[in-house]
Amino acid sequence: MAPVTLSWKTDADVVKTEGRNRISRDEGVLATGSGILRPGVVLGRITASSKLVPLAPAASDGSQSAAAVLLENVDATSADQRVVILARHAEVVLQALEWPAGINATQQAAALAALEAKGVVARMGV
Repeated sequence: MAPVTLSWKTDADVVKTEGRNRISRDEGVLATGSGILRPGVVLGRITASSKLVPLAPAASDGSQSAAAVLLENVDATSADQRVVILARHAEVVLQALEWPAGINATQQAAALAALEAKGVVARMGV
């Protein structure tokens, strides 16, 4: 049996501030094959299906643009999963965001700008 890795990262590690009564949060569907993800993963949205996936800067299906930030631990390896996302009116901890491997500074800046256009602003801090 493979060892189990536990992650103690929670939404409180990612969210600096958010709108009253959690108006900043939404529910979405994370697409099958997205893998095991932690809070803070920057997500894109596939245009054709409206499903969320980890940001993919080189894609051309909509997932190349940042749409939200994941707020829970999830395993979407073999099935779609309903997840809580941060989608608007919020500040997030920049250091807590998780990016795809190989993302460059220009792509990261574009993703942060896309999130900011939705009202999700990344700030340094704890």
